[in-house]
Amino acid sequence: MTTARPFLKWAGSKRASVPELLSRAPKTFGTYYEPFVGAGALFFALQPERAVIADANHRLMCTYAALAGEPEKVIMLLRKHDFNHIDDYYYKARDVDIDTRSTSEIAAWFIYLNKTCFNGLYRVNKSGKFNVPIGSYKNPMICDEENLRACSAALAGVTIRRSDFEETVAAAKEGDLAYFDPPYVPVTKTADFASYTADGFTYKDQVRLRDCALALKRRGVHVMLSNSATLLVESLYDEHFTLDRVECRRNVNSKAGGRGPVGEYIIT
Repeated sequence: MTTARPFLKWAGSKRASVPELLSRAPKTFGTYYEPFVGAGALFFALQPERAVIADANHRLMCTYAALAGEPEKVIMLLRKHDFNHIDDYYYKARDVDIDTRSTSEIAAWFIYLNKTCFNGLYRVNKSGKFNVPIGSYKNPMICDEENLRACSAALAGVTIRRSDFEETVAAAKEGDLAYFDPPYVPVTKTADFASYTADGFTYKDQVRLRDCALALKRRGVHVMLSNSATLLVESLYDEHFTLDRVECRRNVNSKAGGRGPVGEYIIT
């Protein structure tokens, strides 16, 4: 039986960080909460019995919901994208008003573009229109049916939401585990906060996240966070938290210089 692994490429994916995260996670816990689920590397590594996953990206969460509830329909639609994939088809698919379609159509569209766009990026303009060009792949794996079915099984019974992180973890109680992997604090003065929704994630949101994490810790929830290894992050978490610096490889970035090993903090 196939072990589920992330079915998407994702900027900031924690695939390379999973061993470091698992070493810091409690051996047992109640409900698992992941408010910035992205590709879900830690979720799929843990495959918890009870979980709440969420994200601000509506299309991403539609994809999770469709894969959980209608995997064969998503696979059937994705096969069609796979069969028709050429440059012209990619751009026609990219320009579809996908938000008017069914959840399963959104999921197949989302996975197709993720597997064929430049470097697996998800980027939208201010109008929410996906605008990443096609990538240079000779034979992209667009429809990995075996893994998609395994991911669907891992998602069985999981609560899937589109919500703000504070709302997502509001019901967390003593003994639960909450993992936060937000858009990172910029590593340079000229960098901007990662924005894969039209709204972005601001410094005020980073402060709000820190306060939320501290409130969870104080009521006995196991808390882990990931963020960039910067002075700003140190100043945010220098009290009440432990910061461990790790080197992790990043393969999804719009600039080649942003790929490869990067320093970041795992915060507990």
